[in-house]
Amino acid sequence: MGTDIHGFIECRWDRWLDEDDREWFRAIDLSHLYNGRSYAAFGCLFGVRDTTSFRPLAGHRGLPPDVSKEGLADFETWSDELHGGSWISWAELAAADWDDVANEVDGCVHEFRRRSDGSWRMHGRNTGLTRFAELSGPADARQLYSAGSVYPENTEWPDGDTRFRVGRLRRRDAVPDSEWGAVWSTMRTLADLHGDEGVRLVVWFDN
Repeated sequence: MGTDIHGFIECRWDRWLDEDDREWFRAIDLSHLYNGRSYAAFGCLFGVRDTTSFRPLAGHRGLPPDVSKEGLADFETWSDELHGGSWISWAELAAADWDDVANEVDGCVHEFRRRSDGSWRMHGRNTGLTRFAELSGPADARQLYSAGSVYPENTEWPDGDTRFRVGRLRRRDAVPDSEWGAVWSTMRTLADLHGDEGVRLVVWFDN
């Protein structure tokens, strides 16, 4: 059974009030911005599912003690099977080193595509597998879907303006803007109004 993420973005209004007088309110449900199931991202951000590749930015913190009333009510409607509850502020996300490299080789093969300026940009993990199979000639499905556990690190298969490579992820590759960009842009916009510490993402997981 797979693991899904749930949660919401919260804002702390009344930024001009004293700290003890400020309250958090739920701004938007995470499902409106992200509905994927990337274990690399879950592990990189919150230490869920993939627990060895990266030191999580906000691993298993639980719900904030001052979580919004709306958020707490939403959380309590879920079953007792929930796990991995955590939260992270926009200030922490903005300060993170997104070029940090994983501790171990990724099991998926990485597809890179050449940009117009000649540089290479990672396109995805285990994408273009039909073409990769033609280039690598894997003997079975395990080699195709888990090339990182079969071939040495930095093994490459050039293919014109595309190349496939076995290697390690950067944080920005584990949590790509193509999947998480809407979450980050929403938090960034809210932070312009409420300050970097006045916006946070609260999450939990279920199996």
